[in-house]
Amino acid sequence: MYKIAKTDTLFLRTYLTGDQLPSVRLGQSVQVMVDDGQGGYRAYPGQVAWIADQAEFTPKTIMTRDERANLVYATRVRVANDGLLKIGMYAEVDLNP
Repeated sequence: MYKIAKTDTLFLRTYLTGDQLPSVRLGQSVQVMVDDGQGGYRAYPGQVAWIADQAEFTPKTIMTRDERANLVYATRVRVANDGLLKIGMYAEVDLNP
């Protein structure tokens, strides 16, 4: 078994807190950073392609006021792949490059 995927452009799934959400808009340029294997980062330009219209959270049986404040909004960031990015890699996003 094998999978075939088009990997020239990848989409990074990210999560924003409610505090970060007002400073992000569709089409916004961001910087995506992945580990370079030598203790540093390799940076790629990215673009916000989608922002969820509703917050997500993991429901618990007992929810305190502080836990309700921990809602996050899913986003997708489009990143051009130079061949070094792989599906499933972890990355960080700088919203103000």
